[in-house]
Amino acid sequence: MLGEILTASVTPFDGDSALNIPKFRELAAFLVENGSDGVVVTGTTGEAPTLTDDERFSLYEAAVETVGDRATVVAGTGTYDTRHSVHLTERAHELGVDGFLVVTPYYNKPPPRGIVEHVKAIAAATDKPIVYYNIPARVVVNVEVETLAELAEIPNVVAVKQAYDDLEQARRIVAETDLALYAGDDNLIVDFLELGGLGGICVHTHIVGPQVKEQIRAFRDGDLETARRIDEELAPAYEILGVTVGPIGIKKALNLLGHDVGGLRLPLIEADEEQTARIKACLERLGAPVAA
Repeated sequence: MLGEILTASVTPFDGDSALNIPKFRELAAFLVENGSDGVVVTGTTGEAPTLTDDERFSLYEAAVETVGDRATVVAGTGTYDTRHSVHLTERAHELGVDGFLVVTPYYNKPPPRGIVEHVKAIAAATDKPIVYYNIPARVVVNVEVETLAELAEIPNVVAVKQAYDDLEQARRIVAETDLALYAGDDNLIVDFLELGGLGGICVHTHIVGPQVKEQIRAFRDGDLETARRIDEELAPAYEILGVTVGPIGIKKALNLLGHDVGGLRLPLIEADEEQTARIKACLERLGAPVAA
């Protein structure tokens, strides 16, 4: 499998909003050295809609070169255009990534049968594992368990990133499909583990990776009390993600911690003064070393 903890990485930019590959390499190495079993590149948090294909490919290549010998690299290649998604998947496969994250096609809102055919076409472009990404808050459609079960019949569709807090649906995914279950909302990790989930594809692990590693280890060792205690201690990290639309908050947090990942590309904008103050306060509650 691709790992228990995958971090959906931000995409660093320089002062001119150009891709900052050296900084991305630094960040990828940092994540893997601080609890992540792998990195997801060009997902939602990576501002994928604002990246050119060549920029995506540069990021995949850099990730594979930087951490591919000690962690998994998952490429977010799903879009709302099946042909484009297939193209991205084919090239990422050639560049040596370990797997793919394929989101529900957004905006054009296909029916369940269209979603299944979309994923079949992408899966035919690679023999590497695919994680399906169900995130109703961003794509409007909640992919039901029956559709996920159809997707599970595609040989290389092996997991689902479930960014939806319906615990009954999560329970059914484990019970009624062969898909490994990843928490797609960071505060759901322990709840999903209790239901038989594998782990999380996370954003807060940019800043609390070691704690999340400890949390999952405690759960696997049968120490639910410690896992729940860590969950409570991580409340400020969850709050950061709720201050404003992602990935605005996590990029601000990383910059406050001295990682210098740069700004965002429009239509995303920088955190304002009040939001920055709230994020800084959360970091301080976590005991994180906020840069002066």
